[in-house]
Amino acid sequence: MPKPDVEDYLQQGIHGPKETNPDERRKYLGTLRERIEIALTQGQVMEEEIYKDVEQEMKAHPQTHLYLNGHIDYRFLSKYIQKANENKIEFTIVTNQEHQTDIGLILAHSNAVDKDNIFVTRKQAVSEIKEEKKGVFSFFKKLIQ
Repeated sequence: MPKPDVEDYLQQGIHGPKETNPDERRKYLGTLRERIEIALTQGQVMEEEIYKDVEQEMKAHPQTHLYLNGHIDYRFLSKYIQKANENKIEFTIVTNQEHQTDIGLILAHSNAVDKDNIFVTRKQAVSEIKEEKKGVFSFFKKLIQ
């Protein structure tokens, strides 16, 4: 690798340090796609309930970092910040005034993990969880009788 010259220093001073995949970093709240464990859209983050998938991944990967979209109202972000604090995961609220993204939350590693599917496509409804529990209880009731 050639040694930087005066022109390189001037360009860095004018434009900032060179960055790999700047478009990808803008889309994924400052990180690269290959490092992402799980991601939610802005709409998903603004839902009432926390996504259990995110909570499970935080517990399974405590060395990750949580990135939150700063364009989302804090009241929606706070539940994920609380879970990050409970799991001792660092978080960053990212606000990029020059670029908008539909990404609302990212849980990422410091190195590449290259997961095929990073997006949560379906949230299990609370009513479905209650039905599952009811099904388990009725199974045990039948077993006892």
